[in-house]
Amino acid sequence: MERTNSLKTLLATGWLQGAIPVALLVALVLVIEIAAPGFLTGDTLLLLLSNTAVLFILAAGVTFVILIGGIDLSIQSVASLASVILAQLLPRLGLLAFPVAILSGFAFGLLSGYVHVRLKVPSFVATLATGGVVAGIALWVADGRAITIEEGGRENTAWINGSLGGLPTVVIIAAVIGIVAYVGLRYTRFGRYSMAIGAGEPAAIAAGINVDRTKIIAFAISGMLAAIAGTILAARLSSGSPVLANQLLLPAIAAVIVGGTAITGGLGGIARTAVGALIISIVRIGTTFVGINIFAENIVFGAVLVMAVAITIDRSKIAIIK
Repeated sequence: MERTNSLKTLLATGWLQGAIPVALLVALVLVIEIAAPGFLTGDTLLLLLSNTAVLFILAAGVTFVILIGGIDLSIQSVASLASVILAQLLPRLGLLAFPVAILSGFAFGLLSGYVHVRLKVPSFVATLATGGVVAGIALWVADGRAITIEEGGRENTAWINGSLGGLPTVVIIAAVIGIVAYVGLRYTRFGRYSMAIGAGEPAAIAAGINVDRTKIIAFAISGMLAAIAGTILAARLSSGSPVLANQLLLPAIAAVIVGGTAITGGLGGIARTAVGALIISIVRIGTTFVGINIFAENIVFGAVLVMAVAITIDRSKIAIIK
């Protein structure tokens, strides 16, 4: 009985949710290295980090929304639209095309937050609808096709595909975003308010926190980071597409949850999301590395996600699981 109470205490403080993903990450790396020696080489690890960078940036954005108890289902559409905008404007605007594309994501994030907060629409409906609108705009602007970045614009994307001090530029960008997001959540008023809202919105309102403004900012950040991810994808692939990021929604949300951030909000953070993104990437790359069939890879991915949700969900906030 005492051991059961101790386990509940650990879960309540969040210690176990933070420790399990790290242990899982280490275990996955060791299992893959034993099954296929050579996985832990410098080149493979750099490839892993490069492939994780975009996923982490997307997941970092949606972390802000999940921490307040919401969800953002528009990130893949926002990222795709940003890639289309970048591909079209790079030849004419040069590097200025990057802030234009990123601001589009910020604007649609604000729209999602406004619809959710002001119109009292559940976040999953608000962002699903916004995502549909954004996807339609992307298809319309791109005329339903991929847009190759012309030669005049590719010279402005070379820096993203380069490296600095032996590290790929995309990894450095992801690291900078991660550090800024971590500091923002841990040491600013906005971060404290976000945690408080996720832990209990009525209590946050009673404490005088401007809940509506905090929520709108969280959605705006999510949209902006989704757009950054989209511009990086376009620069790396030398093209933008209205469906470029369509396969990244589930992995991004999974990275947040697998990392130990509670789907019900109020517990988690960017460091946990970084661990979760690495786990998702290792499951994808590692299973291919050891020769596991791609369909079996999806089985492993689904099983890991179910276990993560089962561990991190705060059942005290949900009277009935629907």
